Amino acid sequence: MSHHATALDESGAMPGAASGGSWTDRLDRGLAATVEGVAALIVLAEIAILLAGVTARYVFHAPLVWSDELASILFLWLSMLGAVVALRRGEHMRMTGLVSRVGPTPRALLETLAITAPIAFLAMILHPALDYAMEEQFIVTPALEISNAWRAAALPTGLGLMAVVALIRLMRMRNLRITLAAVALTAAVTVAFWLAGPVLKPLGQANLVIFFVGVVAACVFGGVPIAFSFALATFGYLALTTSTPLLVMVGRLDEGMSHLILLAVPLFVFLGLLIEMTGMARAMIQFLASLLGHVRGGLSYVLIGAMYLVSGISGSKIADMAAIAPVLFPEMKKRGAPPGDLVALLSATGAQTETIPPSIVLITIGSVTGVSIAALFAGGLLPAVVLGAALCAVVWWRYRHEDLSHIRRPPASEIARLAVAALPAILLPFVIRAAVVEGVATATEVSTIGIAYSTLMGLLIYRQFDWARLKPMLIETASLTGAIIFIVGCATAMAWGLTQSGFSRALALWMADIPGGGYGFLAISIVAFIILGSVLEGIPAIVLFGPLLFPIARDAGVHEVHYAMVVIFAMGIGLFAPPFGVGYYGACAISKVSPDEGLKHIWGYVAALLVGLIVVAAIPWISTGFLPY
Repeated sequence: MSHHATALDESGAMPGAASGGSWTDRLDRGLAATVEGVAALIVLAEIAILLAGVTARYVFHAPLVWSDELASILFLWLSMLGAVVALRRGEHMRMTGLVSRVGPTPRALLETLAITAPIAFLAMILHPALDYAMEEQFIVTPALEISNAWRAAALPTGLGLMAVVALIRLMRMRNLRITLAAVALTAAVTVAFWLAGPVLKPLGQANLVIFFVGVVAACVFGGVPIAFSFALATFGYLALTTSTPLLVMVGRLDEGMSHLILLAVPLFVFLGLLIEMTGMARAMIQFLASLLGHVRGGLSYVLIGAMYLVSGISGSKIADMAAIAPVLFPEMKKRGAPPGDLVALLSATGAQTETIPPSIVLITIGSVTGVSIAALFAGGLLPAVVLGAALCAVVWWRYRHEDLSHIRRPPASEIARLAVAALPAILLPFVIRAAVVEGVATATEVSTIGIAYSTLMGLLIYRQFDWARLKPMLIETASLTGAIIFIVGCATAMAWGLTQSGFSRALALWMADIPGGGYGFLAISIVAFIILGSVLEGIPAIVLFGPLLFPIARDAGVHEVHYAMVVIFAMGIGLFAPPFGVGYYGACAISKVSPDEGLKHIWGYVAALLVGLIVVAAIPWISTGFLPY
């Protein structure tokens, strides 16, 4: 996934520009050092706690009854502080397709509105969040026997710090006139909606269109971070058209961010960064290149295979692509491969490998729909092979006339040497999978086994462990975690609002009338999730619509694991295909290739992905044939 925060030169508006005076610089640096330091320590603490829990239970047969509870408390703090870090860095997920296409002045205004709109939400939600934390003080946790306010206090603390960070960014904008215009426009829209409350309330279901279509679309296309777009729409709907206490929205936000299974997100993100730092990813790629580098299109096949293998270690597509592209692309360019084709294939493999465990999207689906994580992990491997084969067919066609007269075929001894060097890295996905299947660790805990394994391999086998990079990696993990989990929380609150409005029942009735039974439902879902993936990105779309659509899929006779694979691939195609898919622009940023260069090359790969998706949708066995039950 991609987080496009656009710096502006012509307009004079630059989030984070040092132009607001030295006191704002000092405040910003001090706040950043404190929040990032605490967030990094929490990531380390989570790894230590979960690894200790696995060791105590499996090795010493003496479970730590408090480990999950403490990990859950720290996870909410990590998510909120990570969201603060992400906001300061401009790394919250947002759609910049429209923003990047307008002139300098409108662009500057939209960029500033992307700061003032979150400030408006944070100012309005802060008091209910404080009330919520106060209410939670009367609840005592079962294992640690402490007040739940210690956990709930993360919400007002994080929201308050985000407000401070956003205000600092606003004060450091260069163009005072545009800043004042954005503040005035945000205030005017907020007041207008507030005054329109008595008019909106009698409109009933029409408010769903006004808030969850109109407000969300205006915010998303205007460049407001997606999490805050969801939050503003939900807050407005509940505050102006219902009698629901806003305390309830904070509770739904808390609920969405508190699933323990989501703790796997930061741990797998960190694992992905770790395998790149220790050289494990490079060892795998070099071995694959020695096997296939001498055939036509060989390094493209290596790219597809490497993404498959690395995706079995990391859960983050950005981490996967960042580990592979710098190793493969220089050699591929030497062989004459067009840079546009390289970035197009990298983006396509991002969509193809979305279902390979421990995919963050798989973990999120299991969290919000109740589908077995183990079943999703088992079901996701073969569908990715099918889409990979479709991509390989396109590679074969495009490179069938490639001149390889200057390419040296490595001798067997060199291949064997690279195989031995790559063996510890290649074994890691199988170690992770075996630990889950054999019951050694849960899907949340297994990442800590991978982290311990990778650390030992880096220190003892590959002799490559850059201690200086450890803190930046922990901070990057916290930032990406905050951006992801805050979206999950806001989307959970929005989904609850839609459910309470009766929308889910109306959707179920409409879906039940679709002709074609299960296959008709799958066809509609494919189209819907391609669109949702391009507009909302993957995780928000899954959290928002997964709880609504999975029960309907079951009623239509579609196996829940099969349905999960279909919607994940459809969402992935939307996410990694231009012009709106932000995953495509993330691949371009990692590859240092202009998005325009990839446009003429990517459509063949997108067509292959669609063919593979149709095959997966038409043959349920591909997704369910290897399930353990």
